[in-house]
Amino acid sequence: MRVGFIGTGIMGKSMCLHLLNGGHSVTVYSRTKSKCDDLIAKGATYAPTPAAVGANSDVVFTIVGYPSDVRQVILGENGVLSTLNDGGIVVDMTTSEPSLAKEIYAAAKAKGVSSIDAPVSGGDVGAKEARLSIMVGGDATALEKVMPLFQLMGKNIRHMGGAGAGQHTKMVNQILIATNMIGVVEGLLYAYKAGLDLNEAIAAVGAGAAGSWSINNMGPRIAKRDFNPGFMVEHFIKDMGIALKESQAMGLSLPGLALANQLYLAVMAQKDGGKLGTQALMLAFEKLNCIDRD
Repeated sequence: MRVGFIGTGIMGKSMCLHLLNGGHSVTVYSRTKSKCDDLIAKGATYAPTPAAVGANSDVVFTIVGYPSDVRQVILGENGVLSTLNDGGIVVDMTTSEPSLAKEIYAAAKAKGVSSIDAPVSGGDVGAKEARLSIMVGGDATALEKVMPLFQLMGKNIRHMGGAGAGQHTKMVNQILIATNMIGVVEGLLYAYKAGLDLNEAIAAVGAGAAGSWSINNMGPRIAKRDFNPGFMVEHFIKDMGIALKESQAMGLSLPGLALANQLYLAVMAQKDGGKLGTQALMLAFEKLNCIDRD
C-alpha cells in the first residue's frame, strides 16, 4: 500500500516510522523539510506539497497543528484532495474540530474518495512505542481498509461513529486530562511543601485509587523538572478551546474545563510557555503560591 504522511513533529515522526518499518512505501511532507530527514534516511520519499503526497498515495495520514493547518493541507488549493485518486482515503489524526471533520468527509465523498477523522491519545511515549489510542469517525468500510496501518501505530482502536465522532471522543479525552492535570499538580505541590520525596509519593499513590496516566507518566517528569514537550501547551490550549466551543454549542456548563483553560493560559504567558509540555502546569501553580524552585 502506498502511504502518504503529512506532519512529522513530536508524534508524527514516530508514527510514520512505524509505517516504514511495517514495509510500506511512504511519501512524506512537512513545512520544515529537515523534520523529515530521519524518515528519508529510512527510505521515505519527500514530496514538496501535500498535493504531491496525495498524487503518490492510496492512503494519506495528516497530523498537523491547528484546524487551519488541517484545512490547508487537505482542502487547500495544493491540498491532498486536489490529487488523491479515486478510492483513496485521507485520515486526519490531528485533534481538530468535529465540524471540520464533517466538511472534509463531504468534500472527499464528492471527489470519490473517503475521509476518516482519527485523533490519537498517548503522547510522545505512546507514539514511540506504537501503543496509541485511536478514536475513529467515518465509514466502517474505510476503517477496514486502513485498520492494518492503524495497528502499526496503536493498540486501542475504536470506531466511534460517523464523521466527527472521532473528534468528539478526543474532546472527552482532553476534558478528562485537563481537570486531572490540576489534581496531579496540586497533589505534587502539596507533597513538595510537606517535604516528601516526589518520586516515592508518585509510586505510593499511582498504584492506588488516585492512579492515572497523568500522575504515572507526567508526574516523574515534573519531579525531574523536565518540562520538555510530549504535547505542547499551545496545542492543549487549542484543544480546550475546541471543547469549550463545542460544549457551549450543546448548552453545557463545564467549569472544570474552563478553569483548566485559564490556568494553562497562565503557563502560556510565561517565557516560551506555549512550547513547554503540558506538565508545565506546575509552573503556574508555583507562581501562584510564590514558590521559586529555579
